[in-house]
Amino acid sequence: MQISSRRRWALPAVAWLQAVIATTGSLYFSEVMHLPPCTLCWYQRLMMYPLVFVLLVGLLTHDSRLRAYSLPFSVTGLLIAAYHNLLYYGVIPEGLTQCAAGVSCTARQIEWLGFITIPLLSLSAFTVITLSLLLSKPRGTS
Repeated sequence: MQISSRRRWALPAVAWLQAVIATTGSLYFSEVMHLPPCTLCWYQRLMMYPLVFVLLVGLLTHDSRLRAYSLPFSVTGLLIAAYHNLLYYGVIPEGLTQCAAGVSCTARQIEWLGFITIPLLSLSAFTVITLSLLLSKPRGTS
């Protein structure tokens, strides 16, 4: 029973670790590198930051409802990140966005290896978290 319990909580632990890495990364970009976040980045942060604490509490208490209260954050963040990437790569015209004030949501602040961008990092993080939660087994199932 201990082995199945470990497996049951391995994927939510991956989701928590990804949320910690993404949160730390976003804080590093803004506070250490002094890269100002755009409007969509702020919305994504609003979905990511609570996941660090929500997932941690769910893991520590072995709450069977962990997916129920974590997925709304991760799926909403995933949708915002997908929209941000479509906007960033020019699939959606920039005129159809709320990014009028402050930093443009299509500003190229970082581009590692020619394709790894801040919006792509966010999309990847929310994808890992959402898939980890969806593929994890709720408590009480075999």
